[in-house]
Amino acid sequence: MQDEPIDPFNGDPTDPAAGLDDLADDEETEPLTEAERQDVLEDLSDLEIYQALLSPTGIRGLVIECEDCHEPHYFDWDLLRGNLRHLLSSGRPRVHEPAYDPDPDHYVTWEYARGYADGVHDTLTEGTDDE
Repeated sequence: MQDEPIDPFNGDPTDPAAGLDDLADDEETEPLTEAERQDVLEDLSDLEIYQALLSPTGIRGLVIECEDCHEPHYFDWDLLRGNLRHLLSSGRPRVHEPAYDPDPDHYVTWEYARGYADGVHDTLTEGTDDE
């Protein structure tokens, strides 16, 4: 008697799960280079600033155009922070799924967030260069 259910695809060359056993081998990626690590740390630092500035305006996170599926992916602040920390510790990004029914009006791009932060910085430092 067998404890586990019989695999209906056992030995089938078109088994949709055939490649799953090889994932552990594929996941042995090289660690991040020092430059890549520095980029991720800078992204984490920027993310804190963006969240502090944009959350009070109703922005819930960032939207990123996925290079793999060419779809926008919506990340709230905590999820994006967790993904960046995972990238630092493991050297590879997490598997991701598009968010369920996000409201695009509550997300901005990295570029928008960067420009917003730069604008706030410029406004706060305006006139201090002459002193």
